[in-house]
Amino acid sequence: MRPVIALVGRSNVGKSTLFNRLTRSRSAIVANLPGLTRDRQYGEGNIDGKPFIAIDTGGINTTDEGIDQEMTSQSLQAIDEATVCLFLVDARDGLTPDDAMILDYLRKKNKHDYLVVNKVDGMNEDEAVAEFYTLGIANVFPVAATQGRGVKTMLTTVLNEFGGYREDVC
Repeated sequence: MRPVIALVGRSNVGKSTLFNRLTRSRSAIVANLPGLTRDRQYGEGNIDGKPFIAIDTGGINTTDEGIDQEMTSQSLQAIDEATVCLFLVDARDGLTPDDAMILDYLRKKNKHDYLVVNKVDGMNEDEAVAEFYTLGIANVFPVAATQGRGVKTMLTTVLNEFGGYREDVC
């Protein structure tokens, strides 16, 4: 069975860009505007002969109104469907209260194993991820999804460490 990897986090942290990179497609719309992705989007990926399914989400927001509420609902459904979640944060924004709230939710769902610190382009990786270690997540990956930097290392580690990867043969 192929693992299902949900990309979750606040709006505009680079989930759609990472989704396009993982699926080697341009099916997710990418722009510097929050709220562009609204529904879950599924795509197939493969690395080193290991296929997987990726789910792009619109983002988890703390507001309880209109489209934000629907985007959050779609993201929460993706978390429930996922084998593993990649929790994305924005290195440029630093750790936010919304990030902490999302992590609390993922911990309750027992799906918080991987933290992807995105947008480290032009930054010292050690400095970019330092404050995120305070979250207590062992697996922290600095990534520049737009350039692909760190993506293969992160994905290979996730698929190898996740331990449930296998191809079911009928």
